[in-house]
Amino acid sequence: MPQEPYGVRFEWGPFGAARVVSSEGALVIVDVLSFTTAVSVAVERGTAVHPAASREAGAALARRTGGELAVGRGEVTPEHPWSLSPAALGAAPAPARLVLPSPNGSAIAAAASGVVAAGCLRNARAVAAWLGDEPVTVVAAGERWPDGSLRPALEDLLGAGAVLAALARHGAESPEATAARSAYESCRSVPDAVRHCASGVELTSGGFEADVEIAIEVDASDVVPLLVDGAFRRS
Repeated sequence: MPQEPYGVRFEWGPFGAARVVSSEGALVIVDVLSFTTAVSVAVERGTAVHPAASREAGAALARRTGGELAVGRGEVTPEHPWSLSPAALGAAPAPARLVLPSPNGSAIAAAASGVVAAGCLRNARAVAAWLGDEPVTVVAAGERWPDGSLRPALEDLLGAGAVLAALARHGAESPEATAARSAYESCRSVPDAVRHCASGVELTSGGFEADVEIAIEVDASDVVPLLVDGAFRRS
């Protein structure tokens, strides 16, 4: 990969993640609104989170693992309160296993191998501290346009930048990593930027403002979710 000479790298989306070979160090997936934020909340509570690229793949995985299958935010019921919503996951009973499908961060995680961590604004400093001196690629998951192509998402750029800022003394960073880190460090108010970006406004308009507020809790968590045997667990 073109960024191979650098110890700290930055990529976008599933194709960027696919360029990372397990022998080249760790992969940090960042999907602030909301997969990796939801993972951080669930793993804090002792739940093992299984990523899945789609609802169909998730249903098969739930049957195989005995885990609870997360539903859409608007589909939760008192009997099945688990969804991609970090607020819902914080309030619901914590299952032993949760299958959490999403087309962005979860799809990237489901296809990943090697050392894989879930990073977000809530645990950026903790993730960077855990990595030590290992080469690392931070991947911003992004969103999707209607045709399925990648839509870069500001919240993921800032979340990746937060991890990269905490890795600033970790090793030589690529120009891409420098640009992402600079975006985070130069942002006057990261919480306000996430609240008012397209994804933040969309969630708030849909009644999920609490999910955005949890996502902007910068460095509120010291838990590093690692992908082990197909599920994110506390490191």
